[in-house]
Amino acid sequence: MSSPKSTVPMHDFRSDTVTRPTAEMYDAMREAPLGDDVFRDDPTVLALEAETAKLLGTEAALFVPTGTMANAIGVGLSARPGNEVILLEDGHTYLFEAGGVSRLWGAHPRPLAAPEGCPTPAAVEAAVRRDDPHFPRTSLVCLENTHNMQGGKVIAPARFAEISAMCRRHGLRLHLDGARLLNAAVALGLPAADLTRGADTVSLCFSKGLGCPAGSAIAGTARDMQEALRLRKLLGGGMRQAGILAACGLVALQNGFAHLADDHRRARALAEGLAALPGVTVTPKRVETNIVFVEVRGSDPARYRQLDEALRARGVWAVNIMDRRIRFVTHRDIGDGAIEAAIDAVAKLAREGI
Repeated sequence: MSSPKSTVPMHDFRSDTVTRPTAEMYDAMREAPLGDDVFRDDPTVLALEAETAKLLGTEAALFVPTGTMANAIGVGLSARPGNEVILLEDGHTYLFEAGGVSRLWGAHPRPLAAPEGCPTPAAVEAAVRRDDPHFPRTSLVCLENTHNMQGGKVIAPARFAEISAMCRRHGLRLHLDGARLLNAAVALGLPAADLTRGADTVSLCFSKGLGCPAGSAIAGTARDMQEALRLRKLLGGGMRQAGILAACGLVALQNGFAHLADDHRRARALAEGLAALPGVTVTPKRVETNIVFVEVRGSDPARYRQLDEALRARGVWAVNIMDRRIRFVTHRDIGDGAIEAAIDAVAKLAREGI
């Protein structure tokens, strides 16, 4: 069974979430044995949760509809009203999850700068509140691997281990937003479990580089996942015959994700091609995975809106990030021809002074 014809633009770099399921995923959805996941008897969901826990080196995992919900549950497991959560000032949990840390759990966010994708252990430790009745109690640290807004930067395992050890010294919990964790694993040539060691909870998206239509997971201890099930219910994330979606995740994990290396190669090729153009600022050596950020001469926000619209008119779709940068993300549905087309489109616009 082939996938339906795509209606997206010819070269869609907006995100790795725009990938379409493979023919094998469509077949798996049709043939998946199903149950009712709210009753916890959908065999395909249970199989995906077991595979995910094995991959991430945790005791258990829970299938959820979205990465945002997975992160919300990770915070909800570790923060109580009035607690403080140390997170990244340009991290997904702080910027792009509708204020859930405070709105859902009544916690106080304390953002830290992470110009290289991860704060130093000393910076994290300095942000931990001392025991003083004037201050909120620090209870949780949130990190992100790879770091989206820092161009897909990878957290080195040694740095993660240092922060984890610091958390243990202070009695803090550690949540890892691992939406693109498998990109980091491929970039480093390491098992994913090597990148989660020391985390209390980990989120993982199936709908990004793995190309599934929907679905994420939250992973941790079996005890935490029992409470996560309660939080999933609270947030409206209990689905019924969810095995239809989980089947795609099983295909993705069973087939492996070595193809992500091609996404990384193409992202570097894109960065190198764009860096050679006049009026365009790209730093190829910062491209470690599948995300490329582009800046243009001048700081007028209108220029980024104009560039975004001009690229779309030429069949190249990217994302204008808060009128400060243009983001390109490579993925399975982006081939070498799309890289050439994107470079050519930007080159023509540069010559036109856009």
